[in-house]
Amino acid sequence: MKILIVNGPNINLLGIREKDIYGHTSYEKLCQELEVNAKELPLEIDIAHSNIEGELINFIQNALGKYNGIIINPGAYTHYSIAIYDAIKAVNIPTIEVHISNIYSREEYRRKSVIAPACIGQITGFGVYGYTMAMIGMKNYLENLL
Repeated sequence: MKILIVNGPNINLLGIREKDIYGHTSYEKLCQELEVNAKELPLEIDIAHSNIEGELINFIQNALGKYNGIIINPGAYTHYSIAIYDAIKAVNIPTIEVHISNIYSREEYRRKSVIAPACIGQITGFGVYGYTMAMIGMKNYLENLL
């Protein structure tokens, strides 16, 4: 099983930005941990990051025929990117939305995800471990699908 992990704006600043919300784990450390955890599951993963909405859409579109699933943390695009929603729907690859913080306990404008309805599930509020939870959930989903 091959999974694409897509990270949106400011995720590359983990360990630097708002540590009280996003924790102390750096983006590099997160990626290393995901690689280790993927091997244990076992899953094959690729990790992509961009601060640019169109590049995130390109990652999603280019996943067609190459990946069995997508895990995405769209960052702030969560709350308004119909284009990312449309890309996920267009490729029809099972997708799980992940958020490090609990978006439902934050500012009112962060409590709405326009991406979630295109996804098979959403994990929010478990810190960077949410990505591993998503990998486990995706593996289980795909095993039951295939």
